[in-house]
Amino acid sequence: MLRMSTLLLRTLRDDPADAEVASHRLLVRAGFVRRISAGVYSWLPLGYRTFRKIEQVVREEMDSAGFQEVHFPALLPKEPYESTNRWTEYGPDLFRLKDRKGNDYLLGPTHEEMFTLMVKGEFSSYKDLPLSIYQIQTKYRDEPRPRSGIIRGREFVMKDSYSFDLDDAGLEASYNKHRQAYIKTFDRLGLKYNIVSAMSGAMGGSKSEEFLAPCPTGEDTYVLCKACGYAANVEAMICKVTPYQGEKVGAIELLDTPNTPTIDSLVEILNKKYSASITAANTLKNVLLMADEKPIAVLVPGDREVDLKRLGANLPEVKDLRLFEDADFAKYPKLVKGYVGPQDAKALGVSVYADPRVSQDSVWVTGGNKKDVHARNVTCGRDFKVEHYVEAAEVKAGDNCPSCDKPVIIDRAIEIGHIFQLGKKYAEALGLTVLDKEGKPRVVTMGSYGIGVSRAVAAIAEQTYDELGLCWPAEIAPVDVHIVATGKEDQPFEVAEQIALDLEAKGLEVLLDDRREASAGVKFKDAELIGVPKIIIVGKSLADGKVEIRDRKSSDKVEVALADVVKTLVK
Repeated sequence: MLRMSTLLLRTLRDDPADAEVASHRLLVRAGFVRRISAGVYSWLPLGYRTFRKIEQVVREEMDSAGFQEVHFPALLPKEPYESTNRWTEYGPDLFRLKDRKGNDYLLGPTHEEMFTLMVKGEFSSYKDLPLSIYQIQTKYRDEPRPRSGIIRGREFVMKDSYSFDLDDAGLEASYNKHRQAYIKTFDRLGLKYNIVSAMSGAMGGSKSEEFLAPCPTGEDTYVLCKACGYAANVEAMICKVTPYQGEKVGAIELLDTPNTPTIDSLVEILNKKYSASITAANTLKNVLLMADEKPIAVLVPGDREVDLKRLGANLPEVKDLRLFEDADFAKYPKLVKGYVGPQDAKALGVSVYADPRVSQDSVWVTGGNKKDVHARNVTCGRDFKVEHYVEAAEVKAGDNCPSCDKPVIIDRAIEIGHIFQLGKKYAEALGLTVLDKEGKPRVVTMGSYGIGVSRAVAAIAEQTYDELGLCWPAEIAPVDVHIVATGKEDQPFEVAEQIALDLEAKGLEVLLDDRREASAGVKFKDAELIGVPKIIIVGKSLADGKVEIRDRKSSDKVEVALADVVKTLVK
């Protein structure tokens, strides 16, 4: 039994100043978490109980699927991460440190190398496979902008598991087994979620899916087709392009377009001065970036923006991607800011990347590579060559579904799980092989599967809270029943104590508000804020031999005879 008179708990009436989302605001106010520093949080008793229950659901489903639990340290040596090149690839997101002897270490952001080396050290035959092992461990990433409370922090807890198979067929089977285990896990946690196609990111790999919990304040954006069910993270959305059907045009025509550094100003002057009758979609935007300190131009239709996150995800070989700055224009003076066109890219020393919408033979109005000059009739393939096509343009609601051509919708969500097929990347880098039936060494193929355990606390809070406070699903609430004793007499407190003991004897977990100095109003507000599914009020109804049972989610209230309260709650 938890007694509020002695519980390490202080609820707050005001929102924390740095709170951006509901889960952050309510988890702090309800006394579940406290901020230590940017992106680092401690768990108080009620919060840690909920966290451990989520952890237990994850563990039970992993065990039920036949996966075996292991545990690695968070402090890891540099050498394995050098072997896979991730010591440098991770960049500033990696926490690096030295011991007293000057040896390099890191705080693990993810443990592919450790899992691979563990299997390499223990197994050597195809008979040992397939194998799936997992851990629930604290991870560390030096987020540049930690935000949204425990949704995006520098320290967080993940369940990460890895499958090891002899061939791709085995990997596919292991992948599907994990996928089903994830579905069962998130169903038990009471989360609403969509499974969407995704990018593998810094881990590498091929087939990749994310489990996204819809939430208006979520950091992930995804597309969904209600007609056919297609779903994808915006980074993984495939643009379906209709081949250009327009007529062929004459040679490039240079136009005098003073003071038109923006698409809107360009469209206005062309329609007024040159009777062009065009829209932004007929213009070609040339976005200049530095990719690993080399200049590139990314071409998108003028009615679209370049989605840098999407572009970066589709250029995994580029480690540093940023927009051109004044210093870059100074370094490349032939690039005229606001008037750049792709037709002279090679002479200007710029590599040309283009969104698939900039298709072969398509005709555009674009920069003339001279101040106050634009060019029309600029034709893709004739007047400029695209070196690399890449999904770069922002995705908009109403874009055609790549599967069925119907319009897609766009929604926001919190990523709660990610599964992908790693393939042989880490096994090859670290020499993980087994002998096959013929006694020949074969490189093992791997899958990687993650669940954000601490993040799930926030995701569930985001999906279930109401105007009164948190509202936990029964399986992961900090306790099963919250008993509130009211009044100044001893009897309500004695009765509440006995109900709590009887419920405990039946295996239910109880939070008893036995505070004498707090008013009934304060106790009710705390009960609503904390969000336990069932609330028992021991107060005025006691005169009639009854107590009140409230359902936190539905707000339904019912008076029950004292003799029946335990039976009712157990049922």
